[in-house]
Amino acid sequence: MSESSAIAAPPARARGWTIAVGAILLVAVLPLAFHGSYARSILVVCAINVLLAIGLDVVIGYAGQLNLGQSAFFAIGAYVSTLLVTLVGVGFWGAFLAGTIGAALAGAGLALFAVRLRGHYLAIASMGFAIIVYQILMNWIGLTQGPLGIYGIPPPPAWHLLGIGRIEFSDTRNLFWLVAAVALAAYLLLRNLLRSPVGEALVALREDELSAASLGIDGARWKVFAFAIAAALAGMAGCFYASFVGTLVPDAFFITESFTVLAMVIVGGAGTLLGPAAGAILLTVLPELLRGIGDARLVIYGLALTLVVLFMPGGMAQAARLLVGRAQSRRRLR
Repeated sequence: MSESSAIAAPPARARGWTIAVGAILLVAVLPLAFHGSYARSILVVCAINVLLAIGLDVVIGYAGQLNLGQSAFFAIGAYVSTLLVTLVGVGFWGAFLAGTIGAALAGAGLALFAVRLRGHYLAIASMGFAIIVYQILMNWIGLTQGPLGIYGIPPPPAWHLLGIGRIEFSDTRNLFWLVAAVALAAYLLLRNLLRSPVGEALVALREDELSAASLGIDGARWKVFAFAIAAALAGMAGCFYASFVGTLVPDAFFITESFTVLAMVIVGGAGTLLGPAAGAILLTVLPELLRGIGDARLVIYGLALTLVVLFMPGGMAQAARLLVGRAQSRRRLR
C-alpha cells in the first residue's frame, strides 16, 4: 500500500462510521419526535422504500442494467410470505425468509432468461415480467383472491426481551425500528460488498461489457448476481409491507411502482447507494407534504423530477458533492 493510500484510507473509514452512527441515531430518534400514527406510518413506508431503492441501485447504478421489474419482486415477497402465514401457518420469520429467497430466485431467473439483452430491450423484458406477475396476482383468484384482496395479515410476532419486556410490532413505532434496522443492516452490507472486488466487477460491467469480458469478468454471472440481490431486497420490503398494511391487493404492485422506485434511484443519484436511500425518503415524504394542495401536488412533483433529470443528472448525490466542493474551496480561499 502506498503512503498516499494509507493516509486516505482512515478518513474514508471514518466517514463510513460517521454515516452509520448518524443513521442509527436518526432511526432511534425519529419515532420519538413524531407521535401521530400517520407520521409514524410514513416513517415505516420510508424504510420499506429504502430497501427497494438500494436494491434497484445495485442493478442500475452499479451493474448498469435497466430493470423495470422491481414491483414484481416486491409483490412476490409480499404474497409468498402472506400465503405461507395465512394458509400454511408458517411463522413470520420463516415466511420472511421464504419470501426473500423466492424473490431472489425470480430475479435470478429473469436475468438468466434476459442475459443477452441490454438497454431498452432489457427494460422491456423486465417490464413485461412485472406485468405478467401482476396479471397472475389479479386472475389467480383461488390462491391470491385477486382484486378481492387478502385481509387480516398479522404483524410480526412480539419479542420478549430481558429488561425491556414485550415489544409489540402492531405498534408502528416498534415496526419502524424493526424495518429501519433491517434496511440499515442491508445498506451497510451492500456498502462493504460494493467496495470490494465484487463492486469493481459490477462497475466494469456497467462501463463496458466487452472490455469487462476481455478481463475475464463473466457478464452473465454478474447480471444474475445483481438481479438476485435487488430482487431479494425487494422481497424483504414486500414481506414487511404485507405485515404493515395488513391487506394485500394486486393494485399495490402495478408497474407504476417500478417507475416510482426508479425515480427514487435517479433523484438520489444512481451508483452511490446513499443517494437512492435519500431519494427514497424524499420521494416518500414529498407527496405527503404536498397533499394539502390537492392535485397541484402532482404537477409540482413531476416538475421537480424533470428539473432534476435535466439539470442535475447525478441527483442529490451530485448536488451534495457540489456543495461540499464549494465549501472546501471557500475554506481554502479563507
